[in-house]
Amino acid sequence: MTQACHRKCVPPHYKDAELSKGESVCLDRCVAKYLEVHERMGKKLTELSLQDEELLKRMQQGAGTA
Repeated sequence: MTQACHRKCVPPHYKDAELSKGESVCLDRCVAKYLEVHERMGKKLTELSLQDEELLKRMQQGAGTA
């Protein structure tokens, strides 16, 4: 995230020691998007993991009754 947002928002040749307003806004948005996607992916992976566990339980129960 750090490298990706830095590449996207900060020019390779520094002109000032401080970030400009535009660079700061860009970095804030970039980090916010990254964290939002990270949270969504975590929720989706948890959901898929729970579905896999449920399917495995059903398969084991079905195998035990056969």
